[in-house]
Amino acid sequence: MKKKVVCIIPARLNSTRFPKKILSLIHSKTMLEHVFEAASKCPQFDEIYFAIDSPITAEAIKKFGGKFYMTSTSCSNGTNRLIELMKISKIKADIWVNWQADEPFIQPEMIDDLLQGVEKEGSIWTLKKEILDADEVQNPSVVKVVTDKNNKALYFSRSPIPYNQTKIECKFFKHIGLYAYTTGVLNQIAAIDSSRLSQIESLEQLAFLENGLPIHVYPTQYETLGIDTPNDLHKAKVLFL
Repeated sequence: MKKKVVCIIPARLNSTRFPKKILSLIHSKTMLEHVFEAASKCPQFDEIYFAIDSPITAEAIKKFGGKFYMTSTSCSNGTNRLIELMKISKIKADIWVNWQADEPFIQPEMIDDLLQGVEKEGSIWTLKKEILDADEVQNPSVVKVVTDKNNKALYFSRSPIPYNQTKIECKFFKHIGLYAYTTGVLNQIAAIDSSRLSQIESLEQLAFLENGLPIHVYPTQYETLGIDTPNDLHKAKVLFL
């Protein structure tokens, strides 16, 4: 039987590094609308919803016909918003895709890459892309990931990892902020206490690793751009020309 795949787009209005960025205009459309249009092009999704925390965001979504549910302003990250919707039984799904509201460049082929293991292995899946721009290796806004030989995550960091102290050829991979979860693992995540590593790096996925939950990290050849700063927004405007 085909598994039901639901895409949830957590959209916090007042993000720490770039407040109200989700309402920023990329030419004539808000970032939210661009993300919604990108998600709507993905045939893998049975349903698409925003998980929001502000009436201002709700009004913006209504203008382009998106569907949304309100979540608590106390949610510390996007996954917690997703879990809140699951717990109050607003939405039913077998696989939950967490698509961040600042990722307008994700393509349907990347969703294929993300979901390739849902029938055979694991319960948390995400993506990595080889870094070809040396500046991105040093950029703390670009999260790096190292994996084992079976593509299971060993660590995520805002610092360059691995640190190359030798002359051995070394590739760096950035983590793409896109996740898929089973309902079962979301219930496990909901029971996790705070994680020291996730607080230090400000990366929620480190709480999963620190609590023994494996993360499958599949490679993708497709590039994306997460919009974390005003400079990223400028780059996005150029790419959308």
